[in-house]
Amino acid sequence: MNHVPKTVRILGLIGAALIILPLLGLVSRAPWTQLWSIASTGSVRSAIFLTAVTSIITTCIAVGVGVPLAIVLSERSDGWRRILRALVTLPIVLPPVAGGIALLAAFGRRGVLGRLLEQWFGITLLGTPAAVVIAQLFVSLPFLVVAVDSALQNRDRKIEEAAATLGSSPGRTLRLVTLPGIRPAIVAGATLAWARAVGELGATLTFAGSFPGRTRTVPSSILLLLETDPEAARALAAVLLIVAAAVLIGLRQRWMGVGGYWSSSATSRDR
Repeated sequence: MNHVPKTVRILGLIGAALIILPLLGLVSRAPWTQLWSIASTGSVRSAIFLTAVTSIITTCIAVGVGVPLAIVLSERSDGWRRILRALVTLPIVLPPVAGGIALLAAFGRRGVLGRLLEQWFGITLLGTPAAVVIAQLFVSLPFLVVAVDSALQNRDRKIEEAAATLGSSPGRTLRLVTLPGIRPAIVAGATLAWARAVGELGATLTFAGSFPGRTRTVPSSILLLLETDPEAARALAAVLLIVAAAVLIGLRQRWMGVGGYWSSSATSRDR
């Protein structure tokens, strides 16, 4: 656009500054020389280990259930699938604290499922690493589903139709044709889900708590360090910022390709 009004350009630059300046401020003020000593402390090292383990477990579960869910959603566009798609993607825009309260309502001691788990099996999720995984999965799974569902809806089905013509069963076609064809979307969705799990705070803090060595992740450690050691908090926050930036830059084309997700979901024809 070569004829953008000057006022629009100025407002656009102001909008960019509101996002970029805080990020630059964080990176510039982070005590990079002290990063190793900060990461070596017992509490931070424990938080890093817990975050790494739970985020990897969360990502594996997300792939295991998210890809099948995306396949179900992309099969055709009808009423109940549109409702399911809206519900599945709701955590993307739901306030994290509200998500944590929802998890408490489902898996807490008095929750719908949590009460049954405690009565029947003596299992209490609150305050355990399993609660961290559940909270991370709740907020990160939609990112994988959106990426895979978008790729499935926009794929070329000619090869699948040819395989079916040659007598390939639906399961074999899915395994040998469809899934390999959308592998980049699965990898991109899994990476986005992992990055979201690593940075998750609100739902985890509300649902799982912040117990050292059990549920205290890196984001919750940053929140606590703001009161006792702001320098350490800035250092860890800057590391998370760099991780998030690397993921978005590396997956930019794949993630931007999901931009047409909602329109393609609404207009996909019945198959």
